[in-house]
Amino acid sequence: MTTVAAEYEHMDIQQQYQDSVNNRWEEEWDNENSSARLFERSRIKALADEREAVQKKTFTKWVNSHLSRVSCRITDLYMDLRDGRMLIKLLEVLSGERLPKPTKGRMRIHCLENVDKALQFLKEQRVHLENMGSHDIVDGNHRLTLGLIWTIILRFQIQDISVETEDNKEKRSAKDALLLWCQMKTAGYPNVNIHNFTTSWRDGMAFNALIHKHRPDLIDFDKLKKSNAHHNLQNAFNLAEQHLGLTKLLDPEDHPDEKSVITYVVTYYHYFSKMKALKVEGKRIGKVLDNAIETEKMIEKYESLASDLLEWIEQTIIILNNRKFANSLVGVQQQLQAFNTYRTVEKPPKFTEKGNLEVLLFTIQSKMRANNQKVYMPREGKLISDINKAWERLEKAEHERELALRTELIRQEKLEQLARRFDRKAAMRETWLSENQRLVSQDNFGFDLQAVEAATKKHEAIETDITAYEERVQAVVAVARELETENYHDIKRIAARKDNVLRLWEYLLELLKARRQRLEMNLGLQRVFQEMLYIMDWMDEMKMLLLSQDYGKHLLGVEDLLQKHALVEADIGIQADRVKAVNANAQKLAVDDEGKKSYKPCDPQVIRDRVAHMEFCYQELTQLAVERRARLEESRRLWKFFWEMAEEEGWIREKEQILSSDDCGKDLTGAVRLLSQHRALEDEMSGRAGHLQHTVREGQAMADAGHFGEDKIRERIADIQAQWAALEQLAAVRKKRLEEACSLHQFQADADDVDTWTLDALRIVSTADVGHDEFSTQALVKKHKDASAEVASYRSVIDALHEQAQSLPPEQVQAANVNERLAGIEERYKEVSELSRLRKQALQDALALYKMFSEADACEHWIDEKELWLNSMEIPEKLEDLEVIQHRFESLEPEMNNQASRVAVVNQIARQLIHSGHPSEKDIKAQQDKLNTRQVIAFCAGDKCIFKFCCIINIIFLMLKGTTNCIVISACLQEGKQLVSEKPETEAVVKEKLAALQKMWTELETTTQTKAQCLFDANKAELFTQSCADLDKWLVGLEGQIQSDDYGKDLTSMLENQVEVRQREVEELQSQAHVLRQEGKDTDEVDGRRKEVELKFKELLEPLQKRKDFLMASREIHQFNRDMEDEILWVEERMPIATSTDHGHNLQTVQLLMKKNQTLQKEIQGHQPRCDDIFERSQSILKADSPNVEAIQARLSDLQQLWSLIIQETEKRHARLEEAHKAQQYYFDAAEAEAWMSEQELYMMSEEKAKDEQSSVAMLKKHQILEQAVEDYAETVHQLSKTSRGLVAANHPERYRTHLTTGKTVGAPGAWSKRVVPILLMSNGRGHKVQ
Repeated sequence: MTTVAAEYEHMDIQQQYQDSVNNRWEEEWDNENSSARLFERSRIKALADEREAVQKKTFTKWVNSHLSRVSCRITDLYMDLRDGRMLIKLLEVLSGERLPKPTKGRMRIHCLENVDKALQFLKEQRVHLENMGSHDIVDGNHRLTLGLIWTIILRFQIQDISVETEDNKEKRSAKDALLLWCQMKTAGYPNVNIHNFTTSWRDGMAFNALIHKHRPDLIDFDKLKKSNAHHNLQNAFNLAEQHLGLTKLLDPEDHPDEKSVITYVVTYYHYFSKMKALKVEGKRIGKVLDNAIETEKMIEKYESLASDLLEWIEQTIIILNNRKFANSLVGVQQQLQAFNTYRTVEKPPKFTEKGNLEVLLFTIQSKMRANNQKVYMPREGKLISDINKAWERLEKAEHERELALRTELIRQEKLEQLARRFDRKAAMRETWLSENQRLVSQDNFGFDLQAVEAATKKHEAIETDITAYEERVQAVVAVARELETENYHDIKRIAARKDNVLRLWEYLLELLKARRQRLEMNLGLQRVFQEMLYIMDWMDEMKMLLLSQDYGKHLLGVEDLLQKHALVEADIGIQADRVKAVNANAQKLAVDDEGKKSYKPCDPQVIRDRVAHMEFCYQELTQLAVERRARLEESRRLWKFFWEMAEEEGWIREKEQILSSDDCGKDLTGAVRLLSQHRALEDEMSGRAGHLQHTVREGQAMADAGHFGEDKIRERIADIQAQWAALEQLAAVRKKRLEEACSLHQFQADADDVDTWTLDALRIVSTADVGHDEFSTQALVKKHKDASAEVASYRSVIDALHEQAQSLPPEQVQAANVNERLAGIEERYKEVSELSRLRKQALQDALALYKMFSEADACEHWIDEKELWLNSMEIPEKLEDLEVIQHRFESLEPEMNNQASRVAVVNQIARQLIHSGHPSEKDIKAQQDKLNTRQVIAFCAGDKCIFKFCCIINIIFLMLKGTTNCIVISACLQEGKQLVSEKPETEAVVKEKLAALQKMWTELETTTQTKAQCLFDANKAELFTQSCADLDKWLVGLEGQIQSDDYGKDLTSMLENQVEVRQREVEELQSQAHVLRQEGKDTDEVDGRRKEVELKFKELLEPLQKRKDFLMASREIHQFNRDMEDEILWVEERMPIATSTDHGHNLQTVQLLMKKNQTLQKEIQGHQPRCDDIFERSQSILKADSPNVEAIQARLSDLQQLWSLIIQETEKRHARLEEAHKAQQYYFDAAEAEAWMSEQELYMMSEEKAKDEQSSVAMLKKHQILEQAVEDYAETVHQLSKTSRGLVAANHPERYRTHLTTGKTVGAPGAWSKRVVPILLMSNGRGHKVQ
């Protein structure tokens, strides 16, 4: 074992030495040419990768060749050995020992435990494993995995190889022993020189020599050529796999290294070593078999003779069963003679041979019984009984052949008789057909309709005879068809004569058809000529009617003639179609076919002449019809004119009777009704006038046109016009009379309405009700106002009545007493107007009285309220309460003025009522005196203290406002003077009160000026002190806030500063201090307080500005941190989606995940500008001296890493999803292919059989379509196989599952032949069954 390890290390050292030489060579090359160096390096790397790939493939196949014993297999050497399970099974197979049971589980710790178990077993077998641990195998280290397999191969396959030479008994190493064994086995073979395990094997001659040495029957070594290395390798590998059972570890396209070649050659060594032992055993068995050779030869002879006899019997039966006889009487007779020769010459020797076979079989069986061997029994089909059965079938075939020949002979005799009968009938038919052809070729039709019709009947009789003869012709054809059906030998002659009969028959039919056409043309021509004669006779009759001079004696007669003429015109129109049809038919017969010799029953010019004559006659008839219609229309116009004139004359006479009536109506309704009827009559006359004028114009036009009734027309027109003028004059007179009657009746009705209204108005304005209070009186005033307006508006109605009376005729005015009626209406209207005026005055007086009482009560009520308030009011001690009282007194003054105005209004109303002599004059006077007395008492005789208090309040507030105005006192004095002037009786009381008030005002003004000034000065100082204290307190708080290190933890702690507001307050302190200095109020203290406040404020301005700057910077940092944290949070929320390993389990979910990932990528693109903005802002923030620079840099770095990571992860996930999409698309297509093939297999296994020939043909067509579908689907399956190999070659993550799926369908090697080829074979087999 140490030697093997040392050898493996020696091989590694040699490889390292070769690599170092290559490295030195590469360094020299690098100095010369850098591009060549890069090419060589890439080439070396490609060769190394190729060598590793070949080693991996070789070792994988070697491992699978041993794992196949336990029904296991690996697909990837690096991946499938990682869990250690397959490694343990491989060692168990190679060593034949039981290793510890593998640990269950797929975790890394479980894999490491299983690999450790395998490596520990190798160490127990004294296998040296240097620099190799279980973690290398679990991690899939390519180099160490290959080294481990090579070590196992050395230990279990190569270590035990030893070759003893004839010169000495020295044992060589395993590698050298294997090389020596190969050299010994291939010695003497041309072009084979094995001195290593690399180049000596590339041409394939060495492999073929080894196989030929041990199995020369498999290879013709002399035909191999050293130059065709690929063929040599392919031949050796295929023979070793197919005939020797050696796994094909290498492929001809590979460039294997030494280890791969050794691994493959070792399999040859082990196989041929076993074969040598088996060869010795074969010689021993051969001796035993020699004893049975002689018996076998006899058996072979028996089987050969039996086979030949059976073959002759079967062939003879086939010949005898052939029913294809000669198609003539002589030929059938010759075949019958040949059959008799077979029975007498060919058959007897075969009967003798059959007896010899029975004797030979008896001899073989007797010999084998003598040699104590198992008695030979011929296999099924070659028994003596089988031969006898075949002989019986032969004799049966002979009998059936004889019967068939005799039957065919009888059939041929019958055909000859039938052919003779055909010739006889055909001759008779040909004679009859020729005679009838001459008959129908003659044209003797006649020259009139009766002769042509007779010829037509004769021709129909000929057609009937010929049609009846068709059955005889068909009888000849039937005989010919029967001969053709029976396959008569001289059928060509029969067919030619049958065709001749049919040709003569068809020619006769053509002649008959042509004669029928000529006869029909003649018949048609004669019918056209007959129709022309009928039409010409009819047109002559119509001419006689159209030339009549009867145009009617009256309107109805003319109308009747017009209707008859319309019928004639309709007949003429109908005959037009008939004429056109006849002409068209005639023109068809008269057409000259240029260049054609067609049959013409008559000269075309004769037909054209007749057609032209008939058209001329028809045009003449049409012209006569038009002329007669015109004359009838003129007659109808004349008689219609006379009829309309008679109708107008009757209407005029009827209306004259109506207009001559004297009835003008007894009342307005009757007069209006008659006038309406007259207007309707006028409207009717207007409508009638238009119609009359139209009729007159028509008559005038006829007269002017020289109508034959011109004189009568003009006379009738003059008479009607005179009657119409008289009717219009009579209508005008009647209208005037009716209008006058209506006017008179309308006047009387209007006068009655005025009288009725006057009575109603008198009743309203003569009432004495003036109301009981102000509200009711106002309602009566409003109602009376409407009545007064109605009275005033009725003046126009009376004036219209006067105008209406003036328009009446004088005689009607006198007859109806119109003037007396108007005088009475005027008198009553004046009375109503006067009563309305008096009631209006009474209502106004009552309303003024009630209004005065109401105002007086309101004034007294207000005086009572104010007296109560003044009496109960106390003098306040506080300035604030004084302000309240002052406001109340300010509002009291306007109220007093308003009340004074209201009292003045009451006095004015009272004076007016008294002056007008109101009935309640005493009550008015008493109420006026009472109100004036209350007013004086309230305004002038108030309590002295109340007046003094009011004056003090006004003086104090007026002085506080900087004014010496005495508005209230002046108002009181003015009111007193006005009261004295208005009420002289109150002069003494008013003057006393005013004198007392003036004295009190003077004292109050003197005493309160000083007090008000003191209060104002005290208030100003207090306000100044309070302002300084507030500012000082704010400055202290601001100073503490400025000295604080708290710049805000977030954006919510940033506050608005109010420095500008406080600065304005400091400036106001200066103006207040200036005022206090002018007043001489403790100037030093005021200036000290002010300067102290100003100094503190100025000292805080600079720190305040710095703090403001710090706060702005802090706000910027907090805003940046918030934005950065938001982005980090956004990225972290979407990171699980980007790093998700869920790639879907079917095609639909993969497509959905791809859409979601695309959405995430779009969101990332949308957030890219925000991240770029954060990175840009971070530059300015990091440049500033911020205390949190390190934390910001750390979070900024986290954001950059997360942002780059999420972009990378989304791209990776997109790539993974693309791969998953390809895999799932492949799985989907593979599943469809699997389902389709399963369906076809089920159909192929069906044992359905056809019931008859038709269903068999249908099934055959259906199966052919299916076969074509299978062949077409092969391309789809091959495309799936190509896709699978592409996924596996690209190391797709799903390549193992893809490989397994493809192995089930189409992708794995040989899977197509395992799945599709059986379907094709089953299809072919089913096709044969169907056929």
